[in-house]
Amino acid sequence: MVYVETHEPGQYTVADLETFPDDGKRYEVVDGMLLVTPAPLPLHQTAVLELAVALRNNCPEDLKVFVAPLDFRPTATRSVQPDVLVCRRRDIEGRTLEKPLLLAVEVLSQSTSLADRVLKRRLYEQAGVASYWIFDPANEELTVLELEGDTYVERAVVTGKEAFDAELPFTVRIVPADLVV
Repeated sequence: MVYVETHEPGQYTVADLETFPDDGKRYEVVDGMLLVTPAPLPLHQTAVLELAVALRNNCPEDLKVFVAPLDFRPTATRSVQPDVLVCRRRDIEGRTLEKPLLLAVEVLSQSTSLADRVLKRRLYEQAGVASYWIFDPANEELTVLELEGDTYVERAVVTGKEAFDAELPFTVRIVPADLVV
């Protein structure tokens, strides 16, 4: 599971992220809490890479696909790193992304499943991220959420060889089984 450390309860800031070691772990700050995630397993990395390639191969010129680690800082007290993300090229400034993403994707693992399904869903929703995909590689299942007003609505859940034909952030076909080959 993601473990949380704090100086004093709730006292971490995004500035503290600059002080942590480059040790393969993912460091994120959410409203004063430090979230530390261990390095991902091969199944997780396979899914991240395959998904990023599928998105990149269909990405329009005015958009950009990134993989973690890249900080998305929607507020002064939050810095998270989606496994895969899509943003507008014009929103890329400096070392972090601050404007709402068009797509955030989290690939589940035993250590991140709860945080990805609950905490990150709420954070991305509050940050105005247009589409949030949750991919469970162990079950070859993709859940697609899209922002309607200020709330996520489940648009699709596809498994195995079923195809999801995305319209947001752009047209792309995703087959969950193909992401774990």
